[in-house]
Amino acid sequence: MMKMEGIITPIVTPFHRDAEQSINYEATEKLINHLIEHGVNGIFILGSNGEFHVIDEDEKIEMTKKVVEIVNKRVPVYVGTGSCSTKATIRLSKAVEAAGADALSVITPYFLKPTNENLYAHYKAVAESVNIPIVLYNIPKATGCPLDPELVDRLADFENIQGIKDSSGEPERLQAYAEISKRKDLQLLVGSDSKISYAYGLGATGAVAGTSNVIVDTLVGLDKALRAGETEKAEKLQKDIDVLRGVLKLGTVPSVMKRATELAGIAEIGPARLPVQELTAEDDEKIKEMLKYYGLN
Repeated sequence: MMKMEGIITPIVTPFHRDAEQSINYEATEKLINHLIEHGVNGIFILGSNGEFHVIDEDEKIEMTKKVVEIVNKRVPVYVGTGSCSTKATIRLSKAVEAAGADALSVITPYFLKPTNENLYAHYKAVAESVNIPIVLYNIPKATGCPLDPELVDRLADFENIQGIKDSSGEPERLQAYAEISKRKDLQLLVGSDSKISYAYGLGATGAVAGTSNVIVDTLVGLDKALRAGETEKAEKLQKDIDVLRGVLKLGTVPSVMKRATELAGIAEIGPARLPVQELTAEDDEKIKEMLKYYGLN
């Protein structure tokens, strides 16, 4: 079983400020090297912060190849391959596996909510189409399709369904998933950055933390403090994340995260893809103020 642990960064996808808003691989390399040098345990591409929903399939395959090359086995590479149709999910999952990904993150179908039986058949077909580990991805506020614990319990019996990422922010749901992970070979990853300490207390093995794009030292420090049982230090670091989270509402996901990563001097991240627009000069000032708190400007 693949170990899924520590801080796994769901990276923002850097785009050029050109008419195509094409992927900027130079900036991608800078961002990834920065994160790995600062101690993250995984690079996760094409998630929600990575704007998977506005990136074409051929770009996704190309990006996977490039990122696998950049990472060069230093940490595992997770790739988001979930789509609304089983056929498209399988097609992309196989291509991404062939491109060298270490694990897949498979979000539920979105827009229309399938029944639990439909979802079981969907994940079964995807799991049987590849050999690499799969992480189930629960983010109901974006998909309208929560993964019921009973369904997760059944899916955990597939050998390569090895993890679940929960971004619901619901303590009861995290608890229910944690119970399953204790009984079965299923690793729990927390996707809500405000709930990292809580989730680790329940037995989560790692965090897929969007804020680590910007404040990697805070997140890696939090992971280490929690593992070492340094409660006071962990409490402070968990609270520290809120300063960044406080400005995220200035724009549509992931525009603020991208701008903050850029203004922190980490890499030239560029805009989010349209229709999400760039932020105003006034917003930039608020972001710079936030970065000062972390000594990042």
